Amino acid sequence: MNPTRVAVVGVGHLGRHHARILGSMPGVELVAVADSRPEQARAVAEGLGVRAVVDYRELIGQVDAVSIAVPTVLHREVAGAFLEAGIPAMVEKPLAGTVAEAEELVELARAAGATLQVGHVERFNPALDALRESPLRPKFLSGERMAVYTFRSTDVGVVFDLMIHDIDLVLSLVDSPVKSVSAVGVALFGDHEDVADARIEFENGTIATLTASRASYATSRKMRVWGAEGYASLDFGARKATIVRPSEEFLAGGVDLEGVDLTKPAAIKDHLFGKVLRVDQVEPPPCDQLTMELADFVAAVRDGSRPRVTGEAGLAAVRLADRIVAALEAHRWEADADAPAPSTPSHPASTLRGPHAWRKAPADRRPSVAG
Repeated sequence: MNPTRVAVVGVGHLGRHHARILGSMPGVELVAVADSRPEQARAVAEGLGVRAVVDYRELIGQVDAVSIAVPTVLHREVAGAFLEAGIPAMVEKPLAGTVAEAEELVELARAAGATLQVGHVERFNPALDALRESPLRPKFLSGERMAVYTFRSTDVGVVFDLMIHDIDLVLSLVDSPVKSVSAVGVALFGDHEDVADARIEFENGTIATLTASRASYATSRKMRVWGAEGYASLDFGARKATIVRPSEEFLAGGVDLEGVDLTKPAAIKDHLFGKVLRVDQVEPPPCDQLTMELADFVAAVRDGSRPRVTGEAGLAAVRLADRIVAALEAHRWEADADAPAPSTPSHPASTLRGPHAWRKAPADRRPSVAG
């Protein structure tokens, strides 16, 4: 079989790793890397011994597939050009910055019969695999994704930047339409929300609460899942899972406390999480999720299989993210709907309150308090 000719468009912080992995993958020929910054394209290309391109359109007709890691606002333009030509594309998350653009990309892929995969890399996390292998049917999910501010992905807010991971995970775990969404958020450094909290209710009664921050002093990527069959705690950063399930004795309606010293909390805990409840610690062997994701894409291109994260799945995540952003922008911090905000931020997301809204106005614009 001839090698699959691929290229990577956008070789910045993440794209250069796409290029590195694809350049060493068996059965793959990395033809070129493209970046609008000539020096960046050359630096990555020279390290891999491939061609450097500034205009990604030069690659159309020269590759069998493309991996795209450009800013979100360019996804529709760049991925659309390849999909229109029938070239399969792996697009980093989110699929697009708007619902309309995401819909267009899915339709272009469908019309051309080209594979479209979205880079929701957490779908390849072993912690998620551990949950899927359990009999747990989620009824309540709570996710948190915290990160320090990196000054990257500032073209979108934290919902499309970080929370989108957990949005996709929740949608992959809950097989039911979304009934309602409520959210609150604050913009700390610029035009978009940097902290957000959302509550999602599904038509089957399942509830999901998601918190995301890119202004945290500590990082965290965790999710907790409750169901009638038990409880799971997933640590996506450590790639570990803890599955807690009731024992047969407990399911039968009995809890034997004979011999347990109820005056000692440690003894009660040991009995509860050992005899009454079964606790399984799942620590899969180390893996490289990005390599798994790109291998999944290449396999889909070669044999026409369905990628783990399809364009339709990416579109569903964008649609829900859009509803969350709309909900947080509609939220009012003041109890009196007619009360004016203390100050008016200069950016479009004027309903998002945060430090930019706390700053004092210049002296010549402060209201007079003279009688």
